Amino acid sequence: MAEELQMRIHGDASLPTLIYLPGLHGDWTVVGSFRRALAGRVRFVEFTYPRTTEWSLDDYARAVRAALREKGIGAGWLLAESFGSQVGWTLLKQIEEKRCAGQETFRADGLILAGGFVRHPFMLGVWFAEVGLWSVGPLFVLVFAWLYASVMALRSCRDPEQREELREFVRRRTWQDIRGWAWRTTLIRRNDPRPIARSATLPVYYLTGLIEVIVPALPVWWWLRRNCPGLRGSHLIFSDHAVLPTTPRKCARYVARWMGLPEARA
Repeated sequence: MAEELQMRIHGDASLPTLIYLPGLHGDWTVVGSFRRALAGRVRFVEFTYPRTTEWSLDDYARAVRAALREKGIGAGWLLAESFGSQVGWTLLKQIEEKRCAGQETFRADGLILAGGFVRHPFMLGVWFAEVGLWSVGPLFVLVFAWLYASVMALRSCRDPEQREELREFVRRRTWQDIRGWAWRTTLIRRNDPRPIARSATLPVYYLTGLIEVIVPALPVWWWLRRNCPGLRGSHLIFSDHAVLPTTPRKCARYVARWMGLPEARA
C-alpha cells in the first residue's frame, strides 16, 4: 500500500470531471467537506499518494495519468493543492510531450492552484521544513496533526462524516507517512516548473488564503500575473494555507464558476 497510488471517484461520469491532487499530507482525508459542497455538480476524482521516498515528480505524474487512463477518464480540470501543484505542472509537461509525439493522452481543461505555486517563493523556508521533517520533525507533525484535527472537529461538530475523516487523517500520520512528507519537501526544493508555467496556455486560476504563511500569496500571484499566459483569474479568501478544508463552500463557489458550471439550485 505504501508504494501504490490510490484513487477514488465520486459522482456520475456524465458530470464535468474535477481531479484533486493533494498537498504535502498526500491524501484525501481533509478534502471531504469541499467535495460535498460540489456534490451532484462534478465527478470528483481524488488521490492518495504512496509513502515512498523514491518517486520523482515525473513518477507521480505518470502514476496519475495511468490511473486516469485505467478508469477511462480522458479529460478534466486539475485542482492542485499546495505540493499537488508541483505534480500538476509536471502532469501538464507530460501531457504536452505526449501530444507533440502524436500519442493519445489525457486532456487538461484547466488548472486551479489551491494554495499552490510554481517555484516556491521562499526556498529558505522549504529548506528548513525539509531539514526539520527529516530529523526532529516527525514527532512535531504527529502533534500538529492531532491539534489540527481537534480544531477542525470543533468546527464540524454537526458533520459526523467530516469528524470520521479527521479521525482517519490522524490515523494515517505514521512515522513512514511523515518520511513521505519529508521526501515531498525535498522534491519541492529540487523542482523548478517555471518553464512549464511560462508556456501554459490552458486556463489557470489561483485560489489562496489571506492568512498564508507557508506559501506567501503575493509573490506567487505576482509571478503568475507577469509570466503565466494562461492565468485567467485569482481570488483571496479569508483563510489559512489549508484553504479547501477551512472554507469549503466559498472555495466551491469559485471553482464552480471557473469551471463554467451552472448555478447551484437553492
